[in-house]
Amino acid sequence: MTSNKKLKWEPDKFELQTNTVWSFPDRGNWATHNSKYRGNWSPYIPRNLILRYSKEGDTILDQFAGSGTTLIEAKLLNRNCIGVDINAVSIELCRENTDFERENCGHVTIKRGDARDLSFINDKSIDFICTHPPYANIIKYSNDIIGDLSCYEVGDFLKEMKKVAAECYRILKEDKYCAILIGDTRKKGHIVPIGFEVMKVFEAIGLKIKEIIIKEQHNCTSTCYWRNKSTKYNFLLLAHEYLFVFKK
Repeated sequence: MTSNKKLKWEPDKFELQTNTVWSFPDRGNWATHNSKYRGNWSPYIPRNLILRYSKEGDTILDQFAGSGTTLIEAKLLNRNCIGVDINAVSIELCRENTDFERENCGHVTIKRGDARDLSFINDKSIDFICTHPPYANIIKYSNDIIGDLSCYEVGDFLKEMKKVAAECYRILKEDKYCAILIGDTRKKGHIVPIGFEVMKVFEAIGLKIKEIIIKEQHNCTSTCYWRNKSTKYNFLLLAHEYLFVFKK
């Protein structure tokens, strides 16, 4: 059980985002949030999404739970949540980071599983999906876990994301929302638009795009080496991600 004595439960001077460009220079370190898990998103993102697209008592899913950022926010905001990840290391981090007590908190369920097969979740039972999948194999979270989408090249990743999208559609209630943060990569000097390709996958399954939000990246590792390469070979360093909000 995490000690509650030293925890700050809320972000300072929080304001709900009202436009389609989001930027959080202060990453956020309230409750049990931290930036130790590579690639995890700022808690300001799920907090904004959960407050806007769900209500207290709703059931929220994050099927790429990572270190549990979404689960922490859902619990703090009195939503019930289900966290799924294929990686056992992530599952342990989720359990550790959500192991705190506070009044008026939601219930957390954590399960090791595959985002492509959520058969343990009933049809039309989820009020909001709030997730941050890997961006193909830009960051590999494992070397030998069968089905880990962070080990797939872009083409195969997009094929597998069709299965993820189908499960999202199946379990999401009518008129409810699914939010996904995803970014692009660059290969041989040219952009590989993973973000928009994923958007098309989710549209093809029947979800309607409601919002396209540009999320500015901060604290990226941008060495002199890459800045010099950018100038020498005439390409721009990626400094944004896409936050897609779909409605069923």
